[in-house]
Amino acid sequence: MKTMGISKFKSHALKILGQVAKTHEIIIITKRGKPLVQITPYRSNSDTDSKSGKLSDALVFEKDILSPLGEEMWDACK
Repeated sequence: MKTMGISKFKSHALKILGQVAKTHEIIIITKRGKPLVQITPYRSNSDTDSKSGKLSDALVFEKDILSPLGEEMWDACK
């Protein structure tokens, strides 16, 4: 993450916004050394996987849930 003073951002706003769109880098704009605004690149809904929801990055999907215990353990639980 990159930080930048508000005066520099004001003088080069279009160039900086173009850079954010191109590199997908997040920029924090500061005022007197304190964070004021965070600029993030736009992501449309088509950029994300249609099957995944908001928590898709937090979940782990296992391909086979029977193998860790073995089929005989699953049969015993019936």
